[in-house]
Amino acid sequence: MARSCHDGPVSEIDAAAEAVRVLVVDDQELFRRGLTMLLGVEPGIEVVGEAGDGIEGTDLAVVTAPDVVLLDVRMPKRSGIEACVAIKEAVPASKIIMLTVSDEEADLYEAVKGGASGYLLKDSSIDEVAQAVRVVADGQSLISPSMAVKLIDEFKQMTKPERDQVPGLRLTERELQVLRLVARGMNNREIARELFISENTVKNHVRNILEKLQLHSRMEAVMYAVREKLLDIP
Repeated sequence: MARSCHDGPVSEIDAAAEAVRVLVVDDQELFRRGLTMLLGVEPGIEVVGEAGDGIEGTDLAVVTAPDVVLLDVRMPKRSGIEACVAIKEAVPASKIIMLTVSDEEADLYEAVKGGASGYLLKDSSIDEVAQAVRVVADGQSLISPSMAVKLIDEFKQMTKPERDQVPGLRLTERELQVLRLVARGMNNREIARELFISENTVKNHVRNILEKLQLHSRMEAVMYAVREKLLDIP
């Protein structure tokens, strides 16, 4: 059953305002409850609810509007990939981290296409999951190192979609510079230092890049950069 978490009054309003609000969606109750409990004591993280399947998870995401959703790939009623797409459509500001035992390339690729910003295996430590939540909430992308090579290989083999062949989807020289640095794994602060511009300017460039290319996330921007041979990848 889906349920929203209300653990009593907030004593430190400023701290609560800055906390990353997380929704946990997983059909394995023991794992879900354990993850909810452990994340609940992490500084700067507030668990706002938990659900046991993709439909309940989507409904609860609409109600709670979390900053980050931890979403299992394989669930009853609605798969994690389907829930990812539904949540991104209903609550576009929510970031999705797929958390699963599967390291199949198809799952990874479908998660990225669905708008996921992160993909972690369930054997990740709680510290790794908490750090992933913070990184993704900050607008970055994250993937388990063991899966990064598979993702790049999948991207290199992709067929160029029709939307990239539409005339007019052109990036400025500065946007191309930002895209190359994003694809190299740099965060906004590092890009700002590299290009001698402000972080807000970097954020604006990234937003414009995603809008122009009709992409959902920085991970898809990396996919585009690889496919268009903007990076030197053997």
